[in-house]
Amino acid sequence: MNDFWDAGLTADAKRVGEAVAVAGAGTVDREVLAEVVALCAVAGEHLLVVGAPGTAKSEVVRRVAGQLGGRYFECLLGRFTEPNELFGSVDLARLREGRVEYETGGMLPEAEIAFLDEVFLGSTAVLNTLLGLLNERVFRRGATVLDSPLRVCVGAANGLPEDPALEAFADRFLARLFVEPVPDDRLEDLLEAGRRPAPALPEGPGLVASLDRLAAAARRCTLDRITPELATAVRRLRAAGIPLSDRRVVRSQRLVAAAATLDGRTSAASRDLWVLPLIAPTADAQALARNTLADLVGDAANAGLVYAAEELSRGPRARAARLARVGTELLAETATPGRDPGATPADLRLRLEATLREIDASFEPADLPKELAEVRERLVAAVRP
Repeated sequence: MNDFWDAGLTADAKRVGEAVAVAGAGTVDREVLAEVVALCAVAGEHLLVVGAPGTAKSEVVRRVAGQLGGRYFECLLGRFTEPNELFGSVDLARLREGRVEYETGGMLPEAEIAFLDEVFLGSTAVLNTLLGLLNERVFRRGATVLDSPLRVCVGAANGLPEDPALEAFADRFLARLFVEPVPDDRLEDLLEAGRRPAPALPEGPGLVASLDRLAAAARRCTLDRITPELATAVRRLRAAGIPLSDRRVVRSQRLVAAAATLDGRTSAASRDLWVLPLIAPTADAQALARNTLADLVGDAANAGLVYAAEELSRGPRARAARLARVGTELLAETATPGRDPGATPADLRLRLEATLREIDASFEPADLPKELAEVRERLVAAVRP
């Protein structure tokens, strides 16, 4: 049985992966967020991002949306946010005829990618309407009933809600990602990035059609062969004390299928189970999930989602794939015609050396995968005086 897609779908997966890489370029420690947005868009599921203010949540989502193309909607919610700020205002012409309908052009019901900041601060009226829209992809208000083209909604919050009344709404976000401030060992990168002018990203290639083809392919992805392993993983997570409802367990298969699809395969494998920590409800539960599933996902890797696969699996194969990509990108920066490697700018040289150190710290020479060994050899040549 051939587990790989035809050339067209493989090209779609590559285009989406490249667009997400462009969106993540120039950010510091936010590549995982960019990739998980794309994963959820293909899976047809929504993403909740939890993190302190100032951690670039909205910036990354905007960049991904700009690269993927399609209609984008963004709103900062508050206690006094009116429903018409999200869903559109009453159509006055229709109202004079005695019908309450809404003008939804340019608003959330017609968006393909959406970002809702401080999502739990919305009023009851806002959240109740959102609940149906997110779950069913149908907007219902007054006499207006509209099928929504929404591929993915990213909700952001500074913390998880403590109000039990919000639990049903929060559960509509299958995937959760917890974003921390940039770690101390990357502060130099953060400061350097902050000094650079904001990059003018090239206009996105408009990949909504590619997303739709990949989403359709994910729905056809074969999961039969990994059902026993997925069930084993869920049993382990529940035994470890991680609460997973039946609904979240069933829908997790969409993330598994999307991961396989973005890796160019028609059939999911055990190495796609790295997505499962995303469905754990808290940051602590996700860390526990990674440890609990370490032996099941140690072989994890994904050609289109290298950072996310490494972060969620902590496996050597995923780390090797990520280091190979980072090294290749750095080498491309040194490829200016006529440049002497010894004249490499100081900041770039430091990044080359840092990548070499990480490779050597992560792998014994005999264990280096072939692709990474080749990249390492070129990095050594680039920093040699």
